[in-house]
Amino acid sequence: MSIQMFLVGGAVRDALLGLPVQDRDWVVVGETPKSLIDKGFVPVGKDFPVFLDPVTHEEVALARTERKTGSGYHGFQFHTDPGVTLEEDLIRRDLTINAMARGADGVLVDPHGGQRDLAARVLRHVSPAFAEDPVRILRLARFAARFGDFSVAPETMDLMREMVAAGEADALVAERVWQEIARGLMEAHPARMIEILRDCGALARIAPELDRLFGVPQPEAHHPEIDTGVHLLLVLQECARVQAPLPVRYAALCHDLGKGVTPRDEWPRHLRHETRSEKLAIALSQRWRVSSECKELAELVAREHTHVHQSLDFSPEAQLRLIERCDALRRPERFAQLLLACECDARGRAGLQDREYPQRAKLLAALQRVQAVDQAAISAAALAEGKKGPAIGQAIQAARLAALREAR
Repeated sequence: MSIQMFLVGGAVRDALLGLPVQDRDWVVVGETPKSLIDKGFVPVGKDFPVFLDPVTHEEVALARTERKTGSGYHGFQFHTDPGVTLEEDLIRRDLTINAMARGADGVLVDPHGGQRDLAARVLRHVSPAFAEDPVRILRLARFAARFGDFSVAPETMDLMREMVAAGEADALVAERVWQEIARGLMEAHPARMIEILRDCGALARIAPELDRLFGVPQPEAHHPEIDTGVHLLLVLQECARVQAPLPVRYAALCHDLGKGVTPRDEWPRHLRHETRSEKLAIALSQRWRVSSECKELAELVAREHTHVHQSLDFSPEAQLRLIERCDALRRPERFAQLLLACECDARGRAGLQDREYPQRAKLLAALQRVQAVDQAAISAAALAEGKKGPAIGQAIQAARLAALREAR
């Protein structure tokens, strides 16, 4: 006996947009867990009944309704039975563009105008139930980062502001915040995510360090865009343009956090903002529980980006100190990511997107020259001369400096 199975959500949306379909989600109507198991489906869901199709091995969920029973996004009770209709399942979804389905006959089921909103490039909530799950604020912002030319429906923005005012954003847990932020940072328009979160007030709740950057001036000679928050958005877009990896994008997000706490009487200069930025980056990373790779690069970029910008005038001694502070000999890949983040920072400025950034190539070349120094041979020679401990280290240091001097 055949079952009523519908393709739902993002797969339908992306197909209508002419985009590649990455994952396919299915909903089954008129079944029970037992009836699906009897047909060979394998249960895998923890929170609600999800099964693997015995033929395609794709995930299939029973049509369900949900009722909010507590705060945050954990406080939901799901209900499934053979009487739950496809329309009842779709109305619990977040956005109209994600609340469409297509049956085996190819007919589009679109009870909430998702196809219309796709054509109009609008992100709109399906129902008032949107307000029951604060993660949907993050998801909408992430979709804005993916679909950069989509606007947010005014009534949806109003609803998100009401959710923030009611404290719903305060119930978000760190892991889910980071999951959505990380995905949004990797989209084509990450700046849009930050703009949406700021517009609805959520940014001030989940990352006040970022929210504080907007409205803070910088010296116009170095920053034609002046506003530190605007600069942040430009840097994020430059990261996307060069397809930077996630650690670089997260480091870009954190690199200037210290400017948000510069005393007003010191504006537009931000002396020693690097130290403040590093401390705030550490705090944000701990609060969001970001990956160690992202956390460590963010701290490094916050602390060293100004030195990298100034490095064209560095002496060999200063070059070597920078390389050593960054632990570049042990972690050359991270050093390369630091330099890419700094290049995005330098180009993330109004009218300067195409500027040259020779610092990156020069420091990479300097690292290669230092790496080429044969430590083992120098150590062996020093030992043969009766040298020990610090003296051997000094000999290696001298050889590295000599290699850098030869290139000048």
